[in-house]
Amino acid sequence: MADADRNPTYLRTLAGDVAEFRAAFVSFLELHTPTWTGTGRGMFPAVSPLDDVDQADLNERRARVSTAAGRARRAPALTGVRFGVAGFGEVDPIAAWGTVLQPKPLLEPENIIDACDQMIGSLEDMAAQAEADLPPTVDVAQMHPAVWGLAARLWRDGHYRQAVQAGADGVVQLLKSRVGGPELDDTARWNQAFSEKDPEPGRPRLRWPGDQTDRTVVSMNDGLRRFAPGTQMTIRNPATHGPGEMTQQEAVERLSVLSLLARWVDQCDLIEAPDTGKAHLRD
Repeated sequence: MADADRNPTYLRTLAGDVAEFRAAFVSFLELHTPTWTGTGRGMFPAVSPLDDVDQADLNERRARVSTAAGRARRAPALTGVRFGVAGFGEVDPIAAWGTVLQPKPLLEPENIIDACDQMIGSLEDMAAQAEADLPPTVDVAQMHPAVWGLAARLWRDGHYRQAVQAGADGVVQLLKSRVGGPELDDTARWNQAFSEKDPEPGRPRLRWPGDQTDRTVVSMNDGLRRFAPGTQMTIRNPATHGPGEMTQQEAVERLSVLSLLARWVDQCDLIEAPDTGKAHLRD
C-alpha cells in the first residue's frame, strides 16, 4: 500500500475492481427481494432469496460478489468511505456486504451501492491528481537508434555506465559512416568533422544546413564545433575510464545528450572537396 494513493495506474485499476464488485452485487440482488419494509426494518435481513430462485445460480452470483469484494477490499481504507453505525462504529461497506443477508444487517443494499459510487469517484479523482503530479518521463527507446541500438541490452540489464559507453560508441560509428577518412582518435575525428576550415580531399566537413552566413546557422556550426568533441570528452571518456557505476538518472541524462548529438549529425550537410579543389554539397 506504500504510495498507492500516488500511483495512477493502481488507483484506476482499483476503481475498476470496485465497479466490478458493484456490478456483481447488483446482479446478486436481482435474485432477492426486500425482506421487510415496515416497522421491523433493521431487525430482519435486508433481503431474502426469491421463492423460485435457482440455487446454483444464486451460489454462483454470491461467489462472484465475494471474489470481487476481495479484489476491491483496499478501496474503503484508501478513500475513507465508511459508514458509522450506532453501537458498532465504522463499517467497511465492502467487507460488510454479506450482512444484508443476516438479521440486524449493518448496512442496507443501497448503502453499499452508494458507497461504491463514491469510492469509484474518489479513486478516479485521486488518479487524475496523481497523474498531474507525476514528473515528465523519458522514453529511452525513442532515442536515436545509433545510441539506443547499442545501449538497450546493457540498459535493461542495469549496466548504466556501460550503456552510456556503448551509446557514445554508436554516435562515433554514425560520424564515421558520414565522414569516413583515415583512422583518427575519436576526439580528433569530431574536431576534424566540424572544423571551420574548408574540406580537403578525404577529409569532408559537416555543416548545419542553410545559408552559411545566417546568424542561426553560424551559431549552430560554432556550437557543434565545441559541443561534439566536448561530448566525447565529458561523456564517453569518463564512462569508459571512470570508476564506479552510474545511477539510472545519471545515465539517461548522458544518453539524451548523445541522442541529440546523433540527430544533429544526421541533419548536417556533408561538404566535400571536389577534384577541382572547390567544395561542393553532397546530400
